[in-house]
Amino acid sequence: MTGWIRESLYDHWQQSFLVEKELYRSESGLQEIVLFETPGFGRVLTLDGVIQVTTGDEFVYHEMLAHTPIYAHGAVRTACVVGGGDGGMLREILKHPGIEQAVLVEIDAGVVEFCRQYMPSVSDGAFDDPRVEVIIADGIEFMRETTRRFDLIVVDSTDPIGPGGVLFTEEFYRDCARCLNPEGIVVNQNGVPFMQGDEVTDTYRRRKPYYADVGFYVAAVPTYVGGFMALGWASLSPRPRAETLETIAGRFAAAPVATRYYTPEIHKAAFALPKFVQDLIKD
Repeated sequence: MTGWIRESLYDHWQQSFLVEKELYRSESGLQEIVLFETPGFGRVLTLDGVIQVTTGDEFVYHEMLAHTPIYAHGAVRTACVVGGGDGGMLREILKHPGIEQAVLVEIDAGVVEFCRQYMPSVSDGAFDDPRVEVIIADGIEFMRETTRRFDLIVVDSTDPIGPGGVLFTEEFYRDCARCLNPEGIVVNQNGVPFMQGDEVTDTYRRRKPYYADVGFYVAAVPTYVGGFMALGWASLSPRPRAETLETIAGRFAAAPVATRYYTPEIHKAAFALPKFVQDLIKD
């Protein structure tokens, strides 16, 4: 297939991509997986017709969800990624030498196998790192039943429709809080506030009872259309988010990682929310 393909996530807004070549199409049993090549964004992966990752701009999303909490915490040793079968989140987390173990919990083994074969640049060898453990399981059941504890939990999920919906419930956020070490942090993708404001409000209210510090930060990801993307933040301590620019910059200088978007300055500025987003999370 060549020509134009449209993503219809919203009933009143669509975006289109020029397809040079369709590389893969399959029903995995849980969701439809399609991969195509574009001249502007490289390889584009969709699940059930919704953009999940592109090789052109994935670095923004993955860097901000990984490095922001790691440098804010300052001593992350154990991390869990729920979703993230493309391996990009693992790739960024594993750049930090202090990481001793990274657990990936992915519901669909087909996504992991597919991305390793067709989008290897996204994981960039992360699945072969001895610190990585891949568990094929439902993320909500894993968090409900596990006795493990983590310094960081990254929820790298689809939007709260279809299989990803269970990862936005109050019960799931409660279970994540139980699975954190002291001062542990949970981050997640939380949609585009201009287009999906209810997701921000609902996440804030559902997390508030279980965490000492609940908020959001933003990043500009071109293929997540409609303005800034919101990244959810929840911590058992207010200390990590309150760290100064000097502290974050010092940690970055002491243990730098290669980035294309993240900087200590971007880290701090990302928590300065536009007024309309602040209005979505008023108590």
